[in-house]
Amino acid sequence: MLSPTQAEALFEEAQKASESSYSPYSQFPVGAALLLTSGDIIHGCNVENASFGLTICAERSALVSWISQAKQADAIVAIAVYGANTKYHHITPCGACRQSLVEFCGDDTVLVFRDAFGELTQKPVTAFLPDRFEL
Repeated sequence: MLSPTQAEALFEEAQKASESSYSPYSQFPVGAALLLTSGDIIHGCNVENASFGLTICAERSALVSWISQAKQADAIVAIAVYGANTKYHHITPCGACRQSLVEFCGDDTVLVFRDAFGELTQKPVTAFLPDRFEL
């Protein structure tokens, strides 16, 4: 788990990432921030498409950036997710993102998000997809 200060800082990075969102259809900007073992932070945001199935979520956008920047040597310590248009900015990853996260994150990787009461919360990524696909 991250310290409360680290969790808040990472959540703020996810909020900054949401500012780059391309979300003209939903008007629902989402940002994600990956904290790596090196201390680097990788940002991602949702990118919508008129063909909704082609939309990419912020979490997968961040994972794609991590891979395309050849940062896999640095494991993912935590990921924060921020949704701009919700009462308390409470969102958790969708099913596709949950599967993608467990593909690339370790069992100790933490998801940082605001819960339904606005409290900053941390849970292991694996808690969100207990019966995941594994090869």
